[in-house]
Amino acid sequence: MRNAIKIEGNLVITTDNSGGIGEKKADVVAVPDRLTAYYAARVALLELWTAHAKPIAILLQNFSGETSWSSYVQGIEDLFQEAELEMPEITGSTETNMVLLQSAVAVTMIGKCEDPLPVQDVTWFTYGRPLVGDEVKMHSSEIAAVLKVKQALAEGIVSRIWPVGSAGILQETRRMLGRENLQVVTRVDAEKSAGPSTVILLAVPRGRIEEAERFFESGFYALEIID
Repeated sequence: MRNAIKIEGNLVITTDNSGGIGEKKADVVAVPDRLTAYYAARVALLELWTAHAKPIAILLQNFSGETSWSSYVQGIEDLFQEAELEMPEITGSTETNMVLLQSAVAVTMIGKCEDPLPVQDVTWFTYGRPLVGDEVKMHSSEIAAVLKVKQALAEGIVSRIWPVGSAGILQETRRMLGRENLQVVTRVDAEKSAGPSTVILLAVPRGRIEEAERFFESGFYALEIID
């Protein structure tokens, strides 16, 4: 797992946050609050899937003011609609005592673990393009699609996933495999930040590689791992 904590045997907690991204004048990246929450929720959801868990509750921590709450909730709902998932209950809190100059929000998800797929002989691929900041809204069509990932997991085309964030593909591969000195080769920049998990590492059973290539169509590249 990445940034996930297992509790009570079959429960998992994941979280992601954004600061300086939103609708306030002092924000570094200017985007709608709805989009900010969508991407924070997206990371938390992908990390649940990494732990073979399904979301059952969502906590929203809003530091941007009362007017941002509904937009943040809409962004989370957008994600679940896109992924064709039932929307869990959302609760949380809003900072109303202090007015911050920049936007800040955190989305935490609680999930329930399911049985993982059997361990198989797999080949790793990257899916999506590393994007950060304004690139995320300028090249949204090149971001790994959550619905495709969900469908691939359900159909066994993919047996394991690992979302890539600000550390980049190389560092995330090292973290995932626990091998600090390995190198990787792939068609996208392996050292660039992938921001809100615009890239996802996918483990594909060796017997289903051609099927996976047809299924994902674009942005799907082999990840060569070199010790």
